[in-house]
Amino acid sequence: MPADSGRRWFGWRLAQAARALFKQPAAAVRRFDAARVDRLTADWFATAASINTELAGDLDRLRQRGRHLVNNNDYARKFVGMVQNNVIGPAGVRLQVRVQDAPGKPDTLANAAIEAAWVEWCNGCDITGRQTLRDLCDTIVGALPSDGEFLVAKVRGKAAGNRFGLALQLIDVDRIDTAYNDTLPGGRRVIMGVEFDLYRRPQAVHIFAAHPNDAAGTTRQRVRLPMSDVLHCFRLERAEQARGIPWMAPGMLSLHHLGGFMLSALLAAEHGANHYGFFTTPDGLPPSIGQGDGTGQQMTVSQPGIYDTLPEGVGFTPHDSKYPNEVFGPFVKTCLQRVATGWRVAYHSLANDLEGVSFSSIRSGTLEERDRWAADQAWFIAAFMEPVYQEWLRMALLSGAITMPNGSALPAAKLAKFGAHEWQPRRWEWVDPRADMEAKVQAVKAGAMSPQDLAASMGADFEDVLKATAAAQQMAAQYGVRLPAYDPDKPAQPTQPTGA
Repeated sequence: MPADSGRRWFGWRLAQAARALFKQPAAAVRRFDAARVDRLTADWFATAASINTELAGDLDRLRQRGRHLVNNNDYARKFVGMVQNNVIGPAGVRLQVRVQDAPGKPDTLANAAIEAAWVEWCNGCDITGRQTLRDLCDTIVGALPSDGEFLVAKVRGKAAGNRFGLALQLIDVDRIDTAYNDTLPGGRRVIMGVEFDLYRRPQAVHIFAAHPNDAAGTTRQRVRLPMSDVLHCFRLERAEQARGIPWMAPGMLSLHHLGGFMLSALLAAEHGANHYGFFTTPDGLPPSIGQGDGTGQQMTVSQPGIYDTLPEGVGFTPHDSKYPNEVFGPFVKTCLQRVATGWRVAYHSLANDLEGVSFSSIRSGTLEERDRWAADQAWFIAAFMEPVYQEWLRMALLSGAITMPNGSALPAAKLAKFGAHEWQPRRWEWVDPRADMEAKVQAVKAGAMSPQDLAASMGADFEDVLKATAAAQQMAAQYGVRLPAYDPDKPAQPTQPTGA
């Protein structure tokens, strides 16, 4: 073989090897079974529409159906109560002012003055004068399961009707014009009644001047409210979301059908209890109950202590109702478990069903549920309590409404100093009080937890606890009573009976 031919042959073999080494792989097979399109998934319809496109056609109907469930369904009403009790609680979200004169030196007089003024304002913050701040918060979060959002207007100045110059007005979200969508100058857009700038920052909300379905007061005239004058809040679930999604949405359909099934089963059971069977006759005509027939025979109905008789030719077919039967309870339980899962609450809490539940399972479910409530509390504080307090503190200082014991008002120039504070939402009793408390105490002793954190986990402020403890010891000393709980070196001795 000539040298040139040998080189060409060798080059051809080298090119073949390179192509075999770096050749493109065959077409990749889908790796996600949920994305397959075949006969088993042919009825699985999904769209790539934006969250706002999905909400635009469904939000009003979702809210209407959610409110209907709350008004008429036992479990929906229970869920609303669970949200109110766990997010707000009986005492509400409490304020602890943390103003300091220097690092580590609290300004106790300013703290007490601000907290006292806050309590006064909370008792009259509602522009209608019908609710305290705690009640207003309870109403707000109670609407989230069916509405998914809330709208509160800030009323400033003399119109507020109090010496702080600020009041709150709760507005029904029905008044937000969901059908209003528009493109405005400067790149602004209105999406379902909410106006955004070029960067999707909310700028205003467009509402009806009155409720669109309020009988004689109905109007379709729109009013533009700047976001500086209102709080329009909801849990953001997807990027660029413009309106809130009702919290009950994942379980509403299941709960609606379950309610219909339970009503039908109840009516069937009632009908079965009222009807024992049917009389049949050869001619198909109904027999006369309690009256004589043509032969003089009388048909009687069941009475205590007697035997019933039937005329000749009249038969009896018993009626056996299927409800309630042995599968009714398990079926209802399975449906409620599905609803509770969608609402992220424990089944035994939603259904009030502790049958067959162990202590460990209750503890596990309760602790997981409390994490959900704690997250909701954190969101509500950031979305509502924090901006309301900042606005109130600014208006109160400018109005000179926060005064010291000597009558002097706190200066508005020190707004940054007086703004230090913390929030204390409600906390819960221990699932296993003795074991859980001992674990917390050991954590404090080991340095893994501070006393402040322990008090906060119980819904209390450590400084308030110390003040109350000191007051208790002082009172006990005044009356000559020893408190063994605060004297670990001298354990309590059992009281000897008189005359022993």
